[in-house]
Amino acid sequence: MFTGLIETKGTVQSLEIKGDVALLCIAAPGFAEKLSFGQSVAVSGACLTVTRLEGSRFWVEIMPETLERTILRNLSSGRAVNLERAMVAGGRFEGHIVAGHVDYLGTITALLRQGRTRKIALSLDPEGMRYLVPKGSVTLNGVSLTIIECARDSFSVGVIPTTLEQTTLGELREGMKVNVETDLLGKYVYHQLALYGKPLREEDVGKSKNAEGSLDWETLRKSGWL
Repeated sequence: MFTGLIETKGTVQSLEIKGDVALLCIAAPGFAEKLSFGQSVAVSGACLTVTRLEGSRFWVEIMPETLERTILRNLSSGRAVNLERAMVAGGRFEGHIVAGHVDYLGTITALLRQGRTRKIALSLDPEGMRYLVPKGSVTLNGVSLTIIECARDSFSVGVIPTTLEQTTLGELREGMKVNVETDLLGKYVYHQLALYGKPLREEDVGKSKNAEGSLDWETLRKSGWL
């Protein structure tokens, strides 16, 4: 599990496709030295396993599914990536619950400067939007952010100056793709409602006629979750 709080930025040294596995080498002085063989590390939001260590460099293997569904397939030598080690049990929990499993690729549609901060607008598959809510959490390229607005196929987030400087989000431009991990708790609630209650539709709120004991909006409201 991760928190979405980036520890440092690394620099891609190489990305080699070897059969059905890609080998990614990243230079990260001061960070790589803290890693160990077999450890999980989030690379721009994708959870990967350390397979080799050498000084300030480390290597991870990437399977075809990950290359196909993330921005990692477009990495080249010199590109910066966000890095975070898995959270230590008993450590201080900040950010939000991040699995390191990229759900979708979002597209940057606007970058709005608001003084020193920036508002980033993105388009996203409507399927992914059902897991997002205003003031909820979302992960972009491994960075935990708070959602400002949501629409049917788009949303926006706000980014403070420190995050722009310390992560790759400051390098984003319109039209670029980003890794998006939607809220883990939202996904579980949605799928439980879909399986055992009514599908999550706005018109269903407060109008459940499901059998007693089923999980729906009204049950959640009565239980104090809404």
